[in-house]
Amino acid sequence: MGLFKDFKDDFSQAVNEMMPGADVPGKENKTEDLVVNTLGEDVDVKSELSKLDGLLEQVQKDDGSDTQKLESELPPIHKEDKKPVITPTVDPVINTFNEEKKIMSDTTMETPKPTAPVMNNKVNPDAVSDETSVITAGTVLTGDIASDGSFDIQGTINGNVTCNGKLVVTGTINGNSAASEFFADVAKVEGEVVSSGTVKIGAGSVIIGNISAASAVIAGAIKGDIDVQGPVVVDTSAVVMGNIKSRSVQINNGAVIEGFCSQCYADIDVQGLFDGK
Repeated sequence: MGLFKDFKDDFSQAVNEMMPGADVPGKENKTEDLVVNTLGEDVDVKSELSKLDGLLEQVQKDDGSDTQKLESELPPIHKEDKKPVITPTVDPVINTFNEEKKIMSDTTMETPKPTAPVMNNKVNPDAVSDETSVITAGTVLTGDIASDGSFDIQGTINGNVTCNGKLVVTGTINGNSAASEFFADVAKVEGEVVSSGTVKIGAGSVIIGNISAASAVIAGAIKGDIDVQGPVVVDTSAVVMGNIKSRSVQINNGAVIEGFCSQCYADIDVQGLFDGK
C-alpha cells in the first residue's frame, strides 16, 4: 500500500507542476479556473507518458528489490533427496510341523496286546538245586512263582507254582502246580497237579483238579481224574470223585471211589486173553 500511495503523491505533484501558478500564494481562489484553462491548452502528452512510464519502471524496480530482499531473508529451502525405499524380502516359512504331524497321524501304531502268562509245566529234574524257598504261614502271594530248587508253601499262593525239586504244600494254592515230587498235607489245592515223580495226597487234604504223575498215593479227597503211568494206592481215608487210569491200583478197605478204574498202562494184553471177543 505504501508503494501505491507514493505513486499517487508523485502523480499529484506532476499534475501540479504542469499547472502554472500553482505555487504562487494568494491565488487559491483562481485554482479551479486555472485547472480548467490548463486542460484546455495543448499538453505534451508524450512527455507526460514518458514520466508515467519512468514512475512505473521505478515502482517495478522497487517491487523487485523488495522481493529479492524477502527472498534473501527467507531461509533456503532444500529439497529432500528421495531415497529409494528398500523393502525387505521375507522367505516363505515352510510349516514342517503340520506335515510331520500329518504323517504321524497317517501312520497307525499297533499297540501290543497283553498276553496271559504261560504256565511252564515242564520240570527239569537234572537242574535241581539244593535250595528250598519257604512261603511262611500268613503270607499271601499273587502271581506265578518258579524256582530251580524246592518250595515249602505254608501260606497262600494265588497263581501257578513251578519248581524243579519237591513241592510241599501245607497251605493253599489257587493255581496249577508242577514239580518233580508233590506232597500235600492238610492242604487245599484248586488246580491241576503235574509231577514227573510221585504225588502224595495226605489225609485232610482237598485237591480240586486233575492229577498226572508217575505214581500216586491217595489218602485225602480228590475231585478230578487221576492219570498215573505207574501204581496207584488208594488208602482207607481216601475219597476219589473221578476216573483212575494207572498201571496198577490198590484200594484199601474204607476207600471211596466214584468213577471208573482202568489199568490201561498194564503189561497184560487184556483183549488177547479173550481172543478179541
